[in-house]
Amino acid sequence: MSAISMILVVIVAFLAGMEGVLDEFQFHQPLIACTLIGLVTGHLVPCVMLGGSLQMIALGWANIGAAVAPDAALAAVASTIIFIQSGGQIKQIGTAIAVAIPLAVAGLFLTMIVRTISVAIIHIMDKEATKANFRGVDMWQMLAVSLQGLRIAIPAAAMLFVPASAVRAFLGSMPAWLTDGMTIGGGMVVAVGYAMVINMIASREVWPFFMIGFALAAVSELTLIAIGAIGLALTLMYLSLESKGGSGNNGGSGSDTGDPLGDILDDY
Repeated sequence: MSAISMILVVIVAFLAGMEGVLDEFQFHQPLIACTLIGLVTGHLVPCVMLGGSLQMIALGWANIGAAVAPDAALAAVASTIIFIQSGGQIKQIGTAIAVAIPLAVAGLFLTMIVRTISVAIIHIMDKEATKANFRGVDMWQMLAVSLQGLRIAIPAAAMLFVPASAVRAFLGSMPAWLTDGMTIGGGMVVAVGYAMVINMIASREVWPFFMIGFALAAVSELTLIAIGAIGLALTLMYLSLESKGGSGNNGGSGSDTGDPLGDILDDY
């Protein structure tokens, strides 16, 4: 990997770390972080595939109360670097996914350290605010956000200095049963993440669309773009019918079942 690519990877890692708390441009999402790293390193397609798989896992991660979800930013950045250092072959995506899970849990430790330091920074900002030193408040705030970026950028920079040959040798020394198991396990984790999302958003109205999507995905002649276009068309159709259903029942029975599409069909 060239020096320019390494610098760009560290910049992406820094942005991903900051976005872990800002949530403005979503650089911390695995699909975006992996894609950007793949773009600057020349492994765009396999990194997009890796990011998509990791994104399916991260969709089920959420902060609930005091419980903090695993660090998706560190998982995405670190696993992508390991994936590229090992050669960036599509067949190694499963191993990279399996490595991402413990990295995401390890990222919680770094998050705890940074947020502990941020508590002290908040007290300093309070003192600056009592003195009406708004410039000082802004400076300390930018410092606190920068610490979030450094918690990802520093591990990423350290991993970049690990020789690619050493990473390949380590992965190559792993027995076949272990690599195959990690690949299978990574696929199962993706399925569990997607199942968690379905469990949260599934309802009687959307289940038919899930079934249509799975059926269309089995048609080999259809590309992802074609499936996405069909999904967009179905969404627009549903929204159009929903808006019409909300305006009245067109002289029907007047019953409202809570399903706009069903109400319109009942009128006919």
